[in-house]
Amino acid sequence: MPAAIVSPLPRTTRWGLFANGDFRRLWLVGLVVFGVRWLEMLVIGVFVYRETGSAFTVASMTLLRLLPMALFGAVIGALADRVERRTSLIAVLLSMLTTSLCLAVLASSGALAVWHLALASFVNGIAWAADNPVRRVMIGEVVGPEQMGSAMSIDVGANNASRMLGPTIGGLLLAGAGISGAFAVSVVCYAAAVLTAWRIGHRNVQPHPGNGAVLSRILEGLMIVRRDPRLIATLIITVIYNVFGWPFTAMVPVIGQDNLHLGPSGIGLLASMDGIGSFCGAVALAMYAKAAHYTRLYIGGVTAYLVMLIVFALVPNIPLAGLALLLTGLTSSAFSVMQATLVYLAAPPEMRGRLYGVLSVCIGSGPIGFFWLGLLADGIGASLATAITGGMGLVALALTVRWWRRLIAIQSFDTP
Repeated sequence: MPAAIVSPLPRTTRWGLFANGDFRRLWLVGLVVFGVRWLEMLVIGVFVYRETGSAFTVASMTLLRLLPMALFGAVIGALADRVERRTSLIAVLLSMLTTSLCLAVLASSGALAVWHLALASFVNGIAWAADNPVRRVMIGEVVGPEQMGSAMSIDVGANNASRMLGPTIGGLLLAGAGISGAFAVSVVCYAAAVLTAWRIGHRNVQPHPGNGAVLSRILEGLMIVRRDPRLIATLIITVIYNVFGWPFTAMVPVIGQDNLHLGPSGIGLLASMDGIGSFCGAVALAMYAKAAHYTRLYIGGVTAYLVMLIVFALVPNIPLAGLALLLTGLTSSAFSVMQATLVYLAAPPEMRGRLYGVLSVCIGSGPIGFFWLGLLADGIGASLATAITGGMGLVALALTVRWWRRLIAIQSFDTP
């Protein structure tokens, strides 16, 4: 029997999701965590580049934040199906709060070193790897499959709004209050997120039947992917984006300082243009995206993103660079919204945590791109290295067309 088709919701119903208290709290937790993440990435990037003068070391900070997804994503996904998710979410938030508190104390005492930031990036990366199999699966559980596409549009919109605010606030804090002030704000924000998560009423059903070992549960998730060409294509695009596309964000502070001659606040404002575009794109998707367009938006978003990051790397002045970043944000929103939505809709309900864990592993391929881009940037300069890497991403898309072009033919993404 064919699966039911997920139809688009009326616009009023989509925004009516905020009437659901648990969705509202999960969305707010995401907004805070996303905002602090972008704030810290900007602050750490500027601080590390000033201390070391190495584009590779700057890229390594984001590499370390992504590495836990590759190392532990599948394990976290397998465990997420066996642990009550609200408890897991609170534990994750407390770990990030503790990390930022340690950094704030070290910075205020003048003892902060690059290796402290490297260790903190790795620890917070473990928490990041838990977001898909914990918080986003909870979103699906509280809104239902029919509203998942709209819920993800709104959630990604929160991420993108934070990409506007986080870098801007981070740059202003770094210029005005120093890095200790930036991490103090992080602590306050994480504390607010913990209190919000504590008020979530939803409790997922206790572990699904079949309490097998973690390894066997991981293998079950991989077998589901192997049998479903939709998932294979979705994950291939995810890997291409994270290896050849997203790493360019680590070069924004470097290009902003070296090529555009901007200070911390100017770099923060420049980086926020990506978030402005992403926010606008997510809002448009929440209002107008239809299930029949999901796969085209996903693939087209990645293609246009790679083109625009090349433009950003090569344009000679600040307004054009800002416009290019605005457009990278607009196109990346289509990828971000549809990535989480397509995996959720393709996954059997009892396997969603595990498949989001597999997704986290694919996102965790990003360190390969950050390592390559940082190394290349140290050798030939950040701008040229960024443009070359974006071009390689377009080549990778062309070489994998046999796997993902089947998605284009799918007029809607059916629930399993």
